[in-house]
Amino acid sequence: MKKVIYIISLVVLFSSCKKFLEVEPQLQVDQDQAIINAGSATTAANGLFNLLSSNGYYGSNFPALSYLSAGDIQWSGSQSDPNEITKHLTSATNGYVQSAWTAIYRTISQANYIIDKVPGVTDPQFSTALRNQYLGEAYFVRALSYFDLARGWGGVQLILKPTNTSSDNSDIPRSGLADTYAQVLKDLNAAETLVPTAVNRNRVSLRTVQALKARFYLYQKNWALAEQFATSVIGDNANYSLVAPYSAFFANNASNTNESILELAYTTSNTNNHSNWWLPPALGGRREWSPNDALVAQLNNPAVGGNRNALIARTAPPGNLWYGRLYYRNPLGTDPAYLIRIAELYLIRSEARAYQGNLTAATADLNAVRIRAGLNPGTASTLAGILLALENERQLEFAFEGDRWFDLVRTDRAQTVLALPDKHLYLFPIPYNETLVDPQLAGANRNPGY
Repeated sequence: MKKVIYIISLVVLFSSCKKFLEVEPQLQVDQDQAIINAGSATTAANGLFNLLSSNGYYGSNFPALSYLSAGDIQWSGSQSDPNEITKHLTSATNGYVQSAWTAIYRTISQANYIIDKVPGVTDPQFSTALRNQYLGEAYFVRALSYFDLARGWGGVQLILKPTNTSSDNSDIPRSGLADTYAQVLKDLNAAETLVPTAVNRNRVSLRTVQALKARFYLYQKNWALAEQFATSVIGDNANYSLVAPYSAFFANNASNTNESILELAYTTSNTNNHSNWWLPPALGGRREWSPNDALVAQLNNPAVGGNRNALIARTAPPGNLWYGRLYYRNPLGTDPAYLIRIAELYLIRSEARAYQGNLTAATADLNAVRIRAGLNPGTASTLAGILLALENERQLEFAFEGDRWFDLVRTDRAQTVLALPDKHLYLFPIPYNETLVDPQLAGANRNPGY
């Protein structure tokens, strides 16, 4: 049985006490991971979600790039990489950039392998429904991966086939941003026809695809389709609803509530790093970053944050250190990672309706989120007023979920709100190590300004 060759050029090895110190080739997985029957297909599909939830991707470093860039989170630890990001001095050698890039392409590589191999599996135990599910999930995860690459780095190399020999998938040029997003939509369309309709908040179902489509069309400024797909999910109120109070979706070890459209589950044998970076040493973490004074003040103001002050807590004197407590569980690292919540769909639909001139309905959606947070209905009545209210609401609603930076970039507000010196900072740098090994990412192909 032939080994499966992956396209990953570099894997960054991370020590919790140091920067990213070493790189080494990661070229293959063992033969026993080949997809040859129902059991190995299941293993591959489970492995895909393990990669999506890895610490380089949604287990820590990719969302960290966003919330460390967004102006609300300060560096409060010992590592230089997060400090660099908070100051908008992110370099091409930044370990978080390299780790996230590598993790996303590893995830894409696994999705490609499933898409290529699963259709050819002949096993009487492998039902059509299960085959379609795994294929649909692979298309969805590949779509999400390219969506994240697009909003983080712009147009990227589109690798759509597994790497079976060392020469496969070499010398692939970067695609434009429009072509990268076009691939995202193509994969979402494929996933939509394959995944099951039954809700599974830790995997992919029809509503999961529709939710990501709503987000996709929001980024494309296709307001009608953003509203349409958001409504498809919101309308399924038997399965999805805003849970109250705000903390009900994460407090008291809650998981898979009606709030969640997609959350990634972790266990003691598959942990994430969120709590390690957020919690203070007294609670087992390192508090490498924390909410800054301005965000703490907003969350603690009942007229602004409402009951979303449940997101933060303070250590006992004499420390009196504020920290984020979205990730807090014992054992450490077993918290879910929240990828898509129903609150986002309400705010997507609100923005889409506002741009289409339906200000009353836009305000109703915005107020649904505000009221759940224990706030009075908003008073904005103009397009500009509603858009600003949405920006502020998203800032607090998803304070530790990595949305604000991408929201400010997609609305072209980041330079104004964060006083950025140049818009080249809207994109992360192509990792330096990638530019060394791939001419298609070097020289003029790098992101400008780095």
